Amino acid sequence: MLLNIALRTVLRSSVSVSRESHGISRTCCTTLLSRNKLNNGLGVFASSAPVRHYARATKKKVAVPESQLSDLPPTMLKMDYAAVPLAETTDDIVKRLLSLELASQSEKLALKKEQLIAKVQRDESDRTSVEVRIAILTAMIRNVQEHLFKHHKDKANKRRMLMAIDRRKKLLKNLRLERYDAFEKVCERLGITYTFPPEYYRRVTRRWLAKKAFCIKVYKEVQKQKAEQKLKLAAKMQTPSQ
Repeated sequence: MLLNIALRTVLRSSVSVSRESHGISRTCCTTLLSRNKLNNGLGVFASSAPVRHYARATKKKVAVPESQLSDLPPTMLKMDYAAVPLAETTDDIVKRLLSLELASQSEKLALKKEQLIAKVQRDESDRTSVEVRIAILTAMIRNVQEHLFKHHKDKANKRRMLMAIDRRKKLLKNLRLERYDAFEKVCERLGITYTFPPEYYRRVTRRWLAKKAFCIKVYKEVQKQKAEQKLKLAAKMQTPSQ
């Protein structure tokens, strides 16, 4: 009986303590809400976190390269109408339609190719020489470079440009070995800077060193055997004469 009475008193005291704590927390919440309401009514934010304004780094303006088509005047006639004599005597509206002012990118590029070909071709009928192919590749490479400067994620055109650069390097290398004067003329007139390919290099590993030492050892043994065979043959050739 005494144990039951003691347990009941302990339980009652704990319940009263929890009720009192709940009451205190409720009163604290109500007082905080009332304070926030008063502060908001007065235009003051009591619970506002500090705002930190960090200075943003200024973006550097990248210099846009000058287009290779910028030197073409807009009054110049298109390549298809340059040899037509009536194109010069027409009115202004027709001239604008036939000129480069309203021409497309492909038409301007075709005219630029003809200008570069005229700088390096051997004669007027030359369309297949190495110099002409270098001029055509140069015009295409510069056009794709301008495109990639604006659309740097165009992987297909980037691949085509790298392939064209490799083809032009091979043509320039062969032209340099065969006709150095023509090579210098092409580089000067087209504004190309020829860079020599890097020297062959290989990462040195323990396996590669062991393989190289083994190959050198085999080569020396083969040379020794060949020298012994030559001595034997020389001795055989000398015996019948004696």
